[in-house]
Amino acid sequence: MGQRIIQVDAFTDRPFAGNPAAVCVLEQPADEGWMQAVAREMNLSETAFLHPEPRPDAPDSYRLRWFTPTVEVDLCGHATLAAAHVLWEDGHRPIGAPISFQTRSGRLSATRSGGLIALDFPAEPVAGCPPVAGLLEAIGESDRPAFRNRMDLLVLLQDEEEVRSLAPDPGLLRRIPTRGVIVTSRCERPGVDFVSRFFAPAAGVDEDPVTGSAHCALGPFWADRLGRSELVGEQVSARGGTVRVRVAGDRVELAGSAVTVLRGELC
Repeated sequence: MGQRIIQVDAFTDRPFAGNPAAVCVLEQPADEGWMQAVAREMNLSETAFLHPEPRPDAPDSYRLRWFTPTVEVDLCGHATLAAAHVLWEDGHRPIGAPISFQTRSGRLSATRSGGLIALDFPAEPVAGCPPVAGLLEAIGESDRPAFRNRMDLLVLLQDEEEVRSLAPDPGLLRRIPTRGVIVTSRCERPGVDFVSRFFAPAAGVDEDPVTGSAHCALGPFWADRLGRSELVGEQVSARGGTVRVRVAGDRVELAGSAVTVLRGELC
């Protein structure tokens, strides 16, 4: 029997929305070149690979790695949500039992309550930064404040319509030395606090449908501006998805739903 692979739509409660991720639950570590080749073959924004890695403080822990079609990344929310979903749905872990992941961004965890999966992630707050050469030209805007953290740039736009109508130039964005670019604005619709989109051509993803790790920056950013620690973000890509965010000091909780859409076997 070949290696099983499962495709999950994350941060959505219905198929063919949210952000698709492929998940491979392995028995042991795999060759890095093979994992990159699988991710390239799947051609999704991320493919997650995980295997058991017990630790004294977490005997049921898993090592988790994430690959885009072109590179391994340091942090990914939707593929972590998908990985947790698969571990519970396929009986690797008892339904509702906490899951611990060891990753390039330290220890992450997942819990389940009702129809939502909650991820404990590091906060990645942004700070104001000097003008970044080519950034506003690449996204087709001018005179907009920019911020950055260790991974991404964030640009604050005027309103939801400006976020939705943005048509960046992927070729220009690819030249900017950053993992990705977040654009965001406050949302005036009831039940949604802010909207965003995420572009990462340099990592092989022109636009990511729903980006959990971007909300590690968006959560603290909007919590400071709105004066609340619990927020609802909507990523207004073509597929769209919802991320519930709770900011707690240097951690953020990202919560959402997930749906299995495909099961297969790698030859």
